[in-house]
Amino acid sequence: MLSEHIEHSIESKLQRARGAARVSTKQFDRATRLDTLYQDGCCKIRLPRTHSTALEAVLINTAGGITGGDQLSWGGAVSAGGHMVLTTQACERSYRSTGDTARVETRLAVGEDAHLDWLPQETILFAGSKLNRRLEIDLAAGATLTAIEAVLLGRDAMGEEARDAMLRDTWRIRREGKLIHAEATLLSAQDVERDAISLLAGNRAFATIVHIAASEDRAEALCAQVRALLPEGAPIAASANGERLVIRAMARTGLALRKMIVPTLLHLSGAGTLPRLWHL
Repeated sequence: MLSEHIEHSIESKLQRARGAARVSTKQFDRATRLDTLYQDGCCKIRLPRTHSTALEAVLINTAGGITGGDQLSWGGAVSAGGHMVLTTQACERSYRSTGDTARVETRLAVGEDAHLDWLPQETILFAGSKLNRRLEIDLAAGATLTAIEAVLLGRDAMGEEARDAMLRDTWRIRREGKLIHAEATLLSAQDVERDAISLLAGNRAFATIVHIAASEDRAEALCAQVRALLPEGAPIAASANGERLVIRAMARTGLALRKMIVPTLLHLSGAGTLPRLWHL
């Protein structure tokens, strides 16, 4: 009983990371420019100089990672007719938790006939980590979207598998208030989730890419183009349903996963290129 009390006292005194950051755009001189920027706590946003007419914003967690009890909130809004690219400075790291679950929430809005590239780098789940992540995106009429979330189970170089890592990942994408895409991923530290042929089948890296096109015909055409880019025999597949194009991929390592998904991201991104940070 005494050891439990001491452990509880230590947990209650641990410093937890808190942060929130939001960015919005406006159209000026036929280019997308910064309108508002808000930063609080460990969440920061930087705007690198580019030669594109799009606004590129880099999300930075100055805490250096997330762990149990941390709470981060990101937000972005693209003006009508605009184009914004949101990425991260590096892979996010979810470290071992002493009990609580880390929470990361992202809310994005895309104006009429605008495009958003949501291109965060991979999230690495360390052994014993607990992460609850939620992504909400609202699209106006004619808006388009390319979004990815990729997960690595442990560090490749260390040979880690983080079999006890836990993840709950929820997506909700709406067009003019109507739900058009919903999914939930759950890793609950069970071996069957990692080993079953119908699930991860022993792979340590996986990703979901969702592209919302302006029309069903455009989604079908993009699906055919993307399928032509996919490596033969690799655990990656694309499907189109209505205005949605969904690509799912798995790999044994993070490097192998990147090699599979980068050609698809290049094809679907609004600028036809990826942020410089993806290439470092």
